[in-house]
Amino acid sequence: MSRIGYKEIDLPKGVEVSQNGNVVTVKGPKGTLSREISPLIKMTVADNVVKFDRDSDDNQTKMIHGTTRANVNNMVQGVVNGFSKTLKLVGVGYRAQLKGNKLVLTVGYSQPVEMDKPDDVDIKVPDNTTIELSSISKQHLGDFAALVRSVREPEPYKGKGIRYENEHIIRKEGKTGK
Repeated sequence: MSRIGYKEIDLPKGVEVSQNGNVVTVKGPKGTLSREISPLIKMTVADNVVKFDRDSDDNQTKMIHGTTRANVNNMVQGVVNGFSKTLKLVGVGYRAQLKGNKLVLTVGYSQPVEMDKPDDVDIKVPDNTTIELSSISKQHLGDFAALVRSVREPEPYKGKGIRYENEHIIRKEGKTGK
């Protein structure tokens, strides 16, 4: 049973939530986000509080209820604070550069890998082995971070690759030589 769906979202000052049909729009100090929600979920905004309700108790509606509330809460948090992820490049000769609107990764392939920067994700490269990503959309940030990580995922023997900052890689022992 979803208990998350019944939690109310308190809106901070300067944040407006509006609904036009099934499209929810959240405006705040950092920008504007829009998302389509399921018609099975009823959203009400009153006195700077957003509430969600459902008509039926079948499993699909219960799942959508909690997910919808979590998505709208992430939109509110994004337009107020924003989200960020940090990626680390581990390996000899691995480095990242930002050239214009392209992220250039040198990660052991014969040619550098060039990735186009999305419009709503900000990229900073403070040093050769660190990539800092930030955005107001948690979904777009996570998608782009996963795309960058998929260029060279960490391998289990030496741990070389692109990993999230606090990610723990389970290491294997390798050959014993006996």
